[in-house]
Amino acid sequence: MTNPFDMGDVRRLERHLARVVPQARRDTRAVTVRGAVNIKQEWRVNARASAPKHAPHYPRTVGYDLLVISPDHLVAIIGPEKTGTQGALGNLLEYGSAHNPPHNDGGRALAAELPRFEAQLELIVARGLAWW
Repeated sequence: MTNPFDMGDVRRLERHLARVVPQARRDTRAVTVRGAVNIKQEWRVNARASAPKHAPHYPRTVGYDLLVISPDHLVAIIGPEKTGTQGALGNLLEYGSAHNPPHNDGGRALAAELPRFEAQLELIVARGLAWW
């Protein structure tokens, strides 16, 4: 003899997800924007400290764009604006060349922000999964 299936838990989970998914999307967007701003600011600080004398305007070209591909797919593009004053030097300064060492200003900024970003996303997921 089998027990009848109780749909009560399934309905409670459905109501919970209907509430938390929109909130998780808003929270994820906010965390992504905050992370992009933090990386941009740290990159600018790093670039001011390491930029050669011939590139004093380069740090101000570092910015970010947030692309919303879909409600569940965000992309933050962070880096120098190529059209800005000395922004075209970004690849050369960040990655170096045969005659110039790499500065890795953006790489260091990303590495500093990554643990904070991941921790915030873990909190969002934990809130979403805590439904009982």
